[in-house]
Amino acid sequence: MVQHSQEFVANKGDDIGPSHVDTTHVQPKGASSAPSSGNGLYGVGEPEYVGNGHGVIDVSPVLDDEAQSKGKWFQYVKTKQFWLVLLLGQVLSICITSTNTLSQLLSFEGTSIPAFQSFFNYVLLNLIYTSYTIYKYGFKKWLRLIWKDGWRFFILAFMDVEGNYFTVLAYRYTTILSAQLINFWAIVVVVIVSLIFLRVRYHLTQYAGIIVCLGGMGILFGSDHITGNNAFPASNQVKGDLFALLGASFYGLSNVFEEFLVSKRPMYEVIGQLAFWAMFINGTQAGIFDRGQFATAVWSSKVGGYIAGYTFILTLFYSLAPLMFRLSSAAFFNISLLTGNFWGVAIGVEVFHLHIHWMYPIAFVLIIIGHVLYFCRQSMLAESNKPWLGENQEDGVAGIGTARRRVVKPNAVV
Repeated sequence: MVQHSQEFVANKGDDIGPSHVDTTHVQPKGASSAPSSGNGLYGVGEPEYVGNGHGVIDVSPVLDDEAQSKGKWFQYVKTKQFWLVLLLGQVLSICITSTNTLSQLLSFEGTSIPAFQSFFNYVLLNLIYTSYTIYKYGFKKWLRLIWKDGWRFFILAFMDVEGNYFTVLAYRYTTILSAQLINFWAIVVVVIVSLIFLRVRYHLTQYAGIIVCLGGMGILFGSDHITGNNAFPASNQVKGDLFALLGASFYGLSNVFEEFLVSKRPMYEVIGQLAFWAMFINGTQAGIFDRGQFATAVWSSKVGGYIAGYTFILTLFYSLAPLMFRLSSAAFFNISLLTGNFWGVAIGVEVFHLHIHWMYPIAFVLIIIGHVLYFCRQSMLAESNKPWLGENQEDGVAGIGTARRRVVKPNAVV
């Protein structure tokens, strides 16, 4: 049995912060300021297990199962959470594919404004999540959050905006195949940064899963080469490849940083702050670099519909991605998106009248096998158990998708 080194006290609500985090984090309005037995961040303390007549027990059944399942085969694959993570990864992959398809449709209509196009997404995210953050914290404490911690979210927003910008920019100069191959660099960046800064240690089966997924992508690229798909000339391949490499690097860094932040902070706070700062960064960038394209863009009801669809789908993507970071990791998030090519062709069958080559289903199945292989030696909590949050996840937030929530509520699926 696993013994706890500290007590847990009652958890009121979701996304309650840790007791040992930066004290600059603000307190939601209405939270008690009175001291609690757990020194909780919001005055309500750490979560508590009730059941021994004294309000506290020293054994967590979840952590007990976690300890006993380490190193065993297919322990995590048998859980409901694994299938949820697998499904969520494909939903995110379809979201990205859908936004790429809508961008292509906009281009066909004569409208190519990549920076300005994403501006509406950040505005909508702000309306949803920043408004909710102000409701939870109060306006003064929200301003305090910006003053004390805004620089962290500014860095996250900058990396996110630049990752989007340079990746889209790369497609103007290099071939789609070349840009997609370089996007593998994002996975490499995630793994390296997680190893160095977050103390993540990957199992050999996780590396093997990543390699199998990349092998599936190789089959997709081979199929595109055989059929002539993506066979478009490059206007300046070296320049385009450098942009793609830079975009992939920003993507990888932003994914790891966001995983770190949502493990310690409420999701609404992270998404709201990301959108708040990204709106200004993206708006400034669009005003500088998209002025020429904006003047020559074609505007019609069809273009408006495409932009609206792009905005809503991308907003859904940004809302679900933090949940994926909590349930799994930035690494699995990126390999989940590798099925995007398959979904792109599947959508293209209806939209662009494409044909699915016989190699595509094989590649898709191989990537899914890689996903299973990635988790085949994971314990019951798998990657939701973050190594930087302490042995009992005491430095983490008890929000949806976190291991600490599972410790607090053993019967919770997420």
